[in-house]
Amino acid sequence: MHVGLSTFVVFLDCVFGVGADEVKSVSVTEGDSVTLHTHLTDIQTQDQILWQCVNRGTRIAEIYKKRNNVFDSKVIFGDRLKLDSQTGSLTITNIIITDSGLYQLHIIRNTGTSYKRFNVTVYARLPVPVITRNSSQCSSSSERSSVSKCVLLCSVMNVTHVSLSWYKGKSLLSSISVSDLNIRLSLPLEVEYQDTNTYRCVINNPITNHTQHLHINELCGSCSALVQNPHLVGITVFLVMLVVATAAVGVMCLLYNRKTRHMRHVGKYFQTNDEDEIHYADTEIHNLVHAVMRFHHGWNETFLKT
Repeated sequence: MHVGLSTFVVFLDCVFGVGADEVKSVSVTEGDSVTLHTHLTDIQTQDQILWQCVNRGTRIAEIYKKRNNVFDSKVIFGDRLKLDSQTGSLTITNIIITDSGLYQLHIIRNTGTSYKRFNVTVYARLPVPVITRNSSQCSSSSERSSVSKCVLLCSVMNVTHVSLSWYKGKSLLSSISVSDLNIRLSLPLEVEYQDTNTYRCVINNPITNHTQHLHINELCGSCSALVQNPHLVGITVFLVMLVVATAAVGVMCLLYNRKTRHMRHVGKYFQTNDEDEIHYADTEIHNLVHAVMRFHHGWNETFLKT
């Protein structure tokens, strides 16, 4: 491997920032490819192009005397580095989060030496936001308010360096940002059940975004019916209890009939005991029917007067 004295001097200058050009910021999504351009149109035989990954303190690729050379970077990048033999531009394919960092380019020619710096930021792919309804909020938003609300939650999982926002039409309603690694991010929204406006939840980073539109009728419709018609709750409870009570009466009647038929086939010796049991069963049925009637009367007073 050839590294001349001039290369060594320029390498030190870059590390310590002597005569450095402005750093160019490059943003890319994880899994995509990015090319760091030299802006050279042709490389001469004596030209030397040297690429360095500053974060790792290593030289990763070089062109010298028209020969391409990839250094120990294969341990880090594998076969994901591509060096253009005509221009010296460096391409990183299938880029990953840990590829983020500062890359420096050294251009050594007979006419002089120059270099460029690239600050590469790799962003994770964004998930699509998920909108759910708060199931515990199937009631009025306030005891003093006559307007019923539906409480919604927009959430994303395992995100970093993103913002999550609610929009009403084109107007921003609320927003939250996070820079921590791999956390769950959620943002609530409260809307009226009969709201006809368009809402959307948006997740974004500096280079891309995903949008999830809110369908109020689908998420809030079932809760809206109960909130706007509170008597439905009482009616539902009453019907369930009525079905249970009716079934119980039916079972008792069935047992009563079976016991009656059985008595017709037994002797007088058992008659007194059987009559007592029939009287007991008859009393239980009578009590059960009265209990159902009392429940019906209590329900009328509780719910129909509200």
